[in-house]
Amino acid sequence: MPALILSELWIYPIKSFAGIRVKQAVVKPKGLQYDRRWMLVDENGKFITQRENPHMAMFDLAIQNQQIVISARLTGKQVAIPLVAPEVKEVQNVVIWDDEVEAVEPDKNYSQWFSEQLNLKCRLVFFPEANKRDVDPHYASNNEQVGFADGFPILIIGQSSLNDLNSRMDEPIEMRRFRPNFVFTGGQPYEEDNWRNFNIGTNRFKVVKPCARCVLTTINPQTGQKGREPLFTLSKYRREGNKLLFGQNVIALNHNNQIREGDEITLE
Repeated sequence: MPALILSELWIYPIKSFAGIRVKQAVVKPKGLQYDRRWMLVDENGKFITQRENPHMAMFDLAIQNQQIVISARLTGKQVAIPLVAPEVKEVQNVVIWDDEVEAVEPDKNYSQWFSEQLNLKCRLVFFPEANKRDVDPHYASNNEQVGFADGFPILIIGQSSLNDLNSRMDEPIEMRRFRPNFVFTGGQPYEEDNWRNFNIGTNRFKVVKPCARCVLTTINPQTGQKGREPLFTLSKYRREGNKLLFGQNVIALNHNNQIREGDEITLE
């Protein structure tokens, strides 16, 4: 049986914006280091995503010199923000799904830049590592935390699962539609559905629940246009109740270890 190999490693520094593929990453208590620690909120402090604003797909992100460089494709404008925001005394409450958490707005100029590019009054806020946001206690092993990810710190998908999905559709789609942190090769389609504990390098992880997919997956990351796929095809064979499942949510059982693309994945 072919080995299971971590083939892609992704972080999403700003929630609902494009991901950045990295060669290595440090596993932190809230997920991978730098993953979804920034987020846009509206005037009421509520989180903003591509679900309501698909134009957010039209930005490219890169890491350079400990900064996140954001490039707006439609205007050609750029801004650079730090990977980790400087300490700010003034905190504000923001809402992400059913959670209200404390965040900081380190620089109103960043907020103004995003407001102008999106033609939407918004603020760019940061979630300090010390702040708390619990994962769903029904799935927690040890009071695990999460940053600005929807509900869990890590998402894993097998390349074989995407290959199987694409074989059922008229036009293939890229893995980035599903915004995973870990992609692996080897194994059968959807075998991650049956995993529990696994290891990447020296770090242990636990699969806690399937990931229910939403309309965000139907947004073409190149054009920002919505379609009906992949949800239309997933609805034919990956439905459980009223949810369409693809990928698995994961928590880390230990932290501060580095994992790398090419690491072998071993199951417990």
